[in-house]
Amino acid sequence: MLRIHSFESLGTFDGPGIRLVVFLQGCNFRCLYCANPDTIPIGQDGKLVEPSEVLRRAINEKPFFGKRGGITFSGGEPTVQAKELIPLCHDLKAAGIHICLDTNGSIHNQHVRELWELVDLVLLDCKQINPERHKLLTMLDNKRTLETAQILAEMGKPVRLRYVLVPGYSDAEEDLHALGKHFGGFANIERLEILPYHTYGKHKYETLGQPYALEAIHEPTPEEVDRAVAILSPYFRTVWTQ
Repeated sequence: MLRIHSFESLGTFDGPGIRLVVFLQGCNFRCLYCANPDTIPIGQDGKLVEPSEVLRRAINEKPFFGKRGGITFSGGEPTVQAKELIPLCHDLKAAGIHICLDTNGSIHNQHVRELWELVDLVLLDCKQINPERHKLLTMLDNKRTLETAQILAEMGKPVRLRYVLVPGYSDAEEDLHALGKHFGGFANIERLEILPYHTYGKHKYETLGQPYALEAIHEPTPEEVDRAVAILSPYFRTVWTQ
């Protein structure tokens, strides 16, 4: 059984083409700007769903996927349930469905490594290149995420690198250059995706009775996003932003 928070049909944001996005329950990070804080608790909440039901949904929606679309496992952090995802991914591949994994890259075990082998594309979230500022944002350092990036590069696994631009937390020029210098030579990175910080999930904290840690932080302006794109573009083949 999989513990799933929700499904999104006809998604166009989490991977190429049109996708069925499966938001799995449970995450080991505590990102200050998390838009889905209700997906964080591990081993509780969410809904228990048979993998066969996920497969059925994906096959039913396959006519909408076209040549580029497919299924994306997001969260939460989907590798929390890597062992349970492996048989499902075998079935999805047998059905000819493109699989994308949206992960923070911080969990390493034999099941996660097998999952990396199975999926077609990894959306790797690097929250911050500086380990201390990464810890400030997520409560954990980025050592495992950087190790994951290196392993995926050695595998030749296609990756879209994702970076949330948060004013005052991840937009310093020195950090952006450091990000580019670290990842710019990775041949398997198809593009860098700059995701401007937003407050869409703020109301969820109110519902949960929790304080919103970034209350005083503004969403980046178009000029601030353009500045980050200009800094990072020399390092990557493609820099994409919303």
